[in-house]
Amino acid sequence: MTIWTDLADIEYKLYYLDANGIKTRVLEAGTGEPLILLHGTGGHIEAYARNMKGLSEKFRVICIDMVGHGYTDKPNREYGIDFYSEHLLGVIQALGLSKVYLSGESLGGWVAAWFAAEHPEYVKAMVLNTPGNVKNKLEVMAKLKESTIKAVIEANYENVKTRLEWLMYDKSQVTEELIQCRYNIYTRPEYREAVYNIVCLQDIKIREKYSWDSSWCGKINCPTLLAWTDHDPTSTVEEGKPLQEMIPGSEFIVIKDAGHWPQWEKPEEFNEIVINFLLEETTKVAVQ
Repeated sequence: MTIWTDLADIEYKLYYLDANGIKTRVLEAGTGEPLILLHGTGGHIEAYARNMKGLSEKFRVICIDMVGHGYTDKPNREYGIDFYSEHLLGVIQALGLSKVYLSGESLGGWVAAWFAAEHPEYVKAMVLNTPGNVKNKLEVMAKLKESTIKAVIEANYENVKTRLEWLMYDKSQVTEELIQCRYNIYTRPEYREAVYNIVCLQDIKIREKYSWDSSWCGKINCPTLLAWTDHDPTSTVEEGKPLQEMIPGSEFIVIKDAGHWPQWEKPEEFNEIVINFLLEETTKVAVQ
């Protein structure tokens, strides 16, 4: 399977929008209720290529390159969770949306949760998969920072491949096309500066102000599903479970035989989980 094969028989559009001055790349498909997908650290919209067809059968799927990532603008400043959240708000406002579903992977899950806490009026429900390293493990942060910088500053086939393989339980899921796609992004001149702003969250002094904590997670009032995996390289299932206690009324599920990218390694299962949870929550609200 290739990214093009996954998108070949669906009607989609790839375009840019202005999110409060930030030129933002968007991949969109479907006509239902809006569902915004957010990738992880160093990621891009292609991370969800295997999910667009299945999810767009039920939702208007809007997948973005977050600020500083992919082909979206890269202002020279630290990318804190609040800045990503502001960018997401700009995207929602640019699209004229009043209520959205959210699903974020890794960094994207962190951003989605923060956004839901700060702007609860915009979020109907959300699925957070492998938001990762909830314990702020220094060794995980160091490895992620080192491998991300190396993949960009010393960009070559092997370094980009290694960075992608770290995400997967089944390393064979790292395709030649995915490596080339990420290599093309990482070798853009502006990315060499942006990568240091991207990995600033791996500095504990910067990270602490955004760390997972009930003080802000307790503000989340939308239905939330935490989708973990049994081979996440950043956090074990046991380390992820405390998030369920921090986020009021949240649910927790484990996707087996997957690493940090269950949406890529287990796309059918992931899509089913997202669709069932979000539509079930919509039904509950309608009944009430």
